[in-house]
Amino acid sequence: MLTLTVNGETRETQARTLAELVAELGFDPGGVATAVDGAFVPRDARTHWQLAAGAVVEILAPVQGG
Repeated sequence: MLTLTVNGETRETQARTLAELVAELGFDPGGVATAVDGAFVPRDARTHWQLAAGAVVEILAPVQGG
């Protein structure tokens, strides 16, 4: 288990890559932007982006409204 901060909340996960984490949390992989420790991670790089304990992850989905 890894302990991460995801969108400001501490979480434990068995995900080892950013793509696995996005899927585990139920996000649409094509509809979000991601960053790890302040660095933007493009969608194509998520499957190779290894997570480390203590990482700070942001998963941002667009918000509609007006």
